[in-house]
Amino acid sequence: MDVIRQRPNHGWIEVIAGSMFSGKTEELIRRLRRAQIARQKVQIFKPRLDNRYGEGHIISHSEMRIPSDEISASADLLTLVHEDTEVVGVDEGQFFNLELPAVCNTLADRGKRVIVAGLDQDYLGKPFEPMPQLLAIAEYITKTLAICMVCGNPANHTQRLVASSERVLVGAQGTYEARCRHCFDPRLGQGAGPGA
Repeated sequence: MDVIRQRPNHGWIEVIAGSMFSGKTEELIRRLRRAQIARQKVQIFKPRLDNRYGEGHIISHSEMRIPSDEISASADLLTLVHEDTEVVGVDEGQFFNLELPAVCNTLADRGKRVIVAGLDQDYLGKPFEPMPQLLAIAEYITKTLAICMVCGNPANHTQRLVASSERVLVGAQGTYEARCRHCFDPRLGQGAGPGA
């Protein structure tokens, strides 16, 4: 989705949500690059917690990348986003605290186009805060689907492949894979398997 600003100083929130390996970060990067091509001032942020592929960039699983700043908390956005910034990109929204929706609202009220990408469900298939709250207040929502690694159908779930009871376990291939509704088994991530 490409939105062209109709009126100056009118901000809004866009959310790109889905499972791991569904192209959320690629879509975020695509939108941010198009804004840069349109000569809009863009600032990009990711959580300091997510250092899977390196620092100083948002990097997709397919190795698309764009420079970004790392922040520790949602409130950091309010001090780091410049007054003349038109577009704010935030990756891995699920790793931020519950203040993120209020911060995004504040930025949108200041006339910014705010684009947030993140997981909408955790490894148990439960809503992954603060993404559900962002989905509720966003003007534009894009739901991305991956391909199930078991059967090849559209996948909406993130299957954890290693046993851990931690809700946040940063990882990529080998730790998680995409699964459809039928092939998803949340017990696998807790150390149990089918029939357990």
